Amino acid sequence: MEKNKLVVFQDKNIRRIWYNNEWYFSIIDIIEILTESPTPRQYWGKIKNREFKKLELSPIWVQLKLEASDRKQRLTDCANTKNMFRLIQSIPSKKAEPFKQWLAQVGYERIEEIEDPELGQNRIKKYYELKGYPKSWIDKRLRGIAIRQELTGEWKNRDIEAEKEFAILTNEISKATFGKTIGEYKEFKKLKRKNQNLRDHMTDWELILTMFGEKATTDITIEDDSQGLKECKDSANKGGNIAKRARKDLEKNIGRSVISKNNFLPKRKSNKKLS
Repeated sequence: MEKNKLVVFQDKNIRRIWYNNEWYFSIIDIIEILTESPTPRQYWGKIKNREFKKLELSPIWVQLKLEASDRKQRLTDCANTKNMFRLIQSIPSKKAEPFKQWLAQVGYERIEEIEDPELGQNRIKKYYELKGYPKSWIDKRLRGIAIRQELTGEWKNRDIEAEKEFAILTNEISKATFGKTIGEYKEFKKLKRKNQNLRDHMTDWELILTMFGEKATTDITIEDDSQGLKECKDSANKGGNIAKRARKDLEKNIGRSVISKNNFLPKRKSNKKLS
């Protein structure tokens, strides 16, 4: 599970972050959805001014760094599930009740998954099934998630903390493996929305080679006892180049490139969505 993550309510993105062993949600994002206000920051400011004494707002919200529209990490007013319920009480909205039900569910998911990690995998599996992915692809995607988590866990233990540094190392593996950074690869596949995950649009071989590069990087990082960004970047480059050599050998034998402009996601047969 990533530290920062978007969740969706009625096709609207809400930023959240795992902090102090629970989810904290962006207050501005929630206010924008509930009120449909064109100026949610001003709306939130009025709530704070009007309800400050009654709700004792100062202790129930905190400022945490979330990714802003310019992709930079910026301090944002956030509240946990319990306190978001308190804030929602002061916002007149026809969406309040369904939103409360949704909030109760997504706020508790992470705790459930800590106690039973298989629940998290089952949710992800169901999500991809509803989107129309075949079982063989889903199995690879889930395995890729596990390998990615193992790698990021190693990085966290080696003084890699900032999101920017994670992105640098991920780009190093991708560039070595495929000759493209994540951004360049998304552009190559014509993925235009910021929240589109490149791996969700990879073919089987692209997924396999991504896993190969990341697993190789994990093992090299451990073997070399890489510490800090510079050493971890060197290990990432080595791991990516191992995957690159495998890719080149495969392409030589099958007579074509495995780097595809196509998105693997088949046409959807259903309009069902996961919240």
